[in-house]
Amino acid sequence: MVKDLYQILGVNKTATEAEIKSAYRKLARKYHPDLNKEDKGAADKFKEISNAYDIIGNAEKRQKYDNGEIDSDGKPTGFGAGFNGGGAGFEGGNPFEGFSGGFKGGNGFDFSSIFGDDIFSQFGGRKAPRSQKGQDIAYNMRVDFLDAAKGADKQVNLGGKNISVKIPAGVQSGQTLRLKGMGGNGLNGGQNGDVLITINVDSHPYFKSDNLNILLDLPISVKEAIQGAKITVPTIRGKVAVTVPPYSSSGEKLRLKGQGIKTKNGQGDEIITLQIVMPKKKDEVLDKAASQMVNYAVRSF
Repeated sequence: MVKDLYQILGVNKTATEAEIKSAYRKLARKYHPDLNKEDKGAADKFKEISNAYDIIGNAEKRQKYDNGEIDSDGKPTGFGAGFNGGGAGFEGGNPFEGFSGGFKGGNGFDFSSIFGDDIFSQFGGRKAPRSQKGQDIAYNMRVDFLDAAKGADKQVNLGGKNISVKIPAGVQSGQTLRLKGMGGNGLNGGQNGDVLITINVDSHPYFKSDNLNILLDLPISVKEAIQGAKITVPTIRGKVAVTVPPYSSSGEKLRLKGQGIKTKNGQGDEIITLQIVMPKKKDEVLDKAASQMVNYAVRSF
């Protein structure tokens, strides 16, 4: 009975090389005799699928097979049939001869390229299992704005174990901190995994950050804007006094040197933006003063 190698592997004749290889991997794992010692038919099935892959898994042999130049056993058809020049697959003899010593088949086919090294730890210990790095552990951490700006030490509980985490000054939302070796245990002597902490910085009632600078909007009254004033303002490290010059306008900025975020790469400032706030209720004195003021030019358009 003529065997169809594509049917044996369960693929179409138009299958790509990758699809053929994938199909073979699945079947080889399923029928490998070392994994099916109680199933006497597994060895024959494994021989059959290995022979099919040896032919249609090879571009040159596949073309000859598709053109009818060789049959399903890899033998030439037509003139020259019967001359087996070292035929393909497992022609004659023990089909599993040569599996030891790297699991290379009689044709030099390296089965470790199909299965990967780890599966051979199941085959009588013939190949040492590959070491694997432990699993990484992902964790989301909410951080107070001031802790993120100044830096802080935090404790997190992972799997019942308290871990100390150093929050660097200036950390931003979305950044990830990596704790090397604090994740899952490695296998077969492999390195432990890491803990990956994604930072989410809480907003602040009046501070914002811009790289290393701290931004603050400062409301001032009309009187403070006209006459100037000395006002106590907050910084991330405490309160300081700032002088608002007379005749200040909304949008003008004051800079407090060195009052921003400090890291090993530099130190920012606190930048204050003035905002003149009008009274909520009608003020007759203010109205009278305004009526006596000169209407000076404030627009250039």
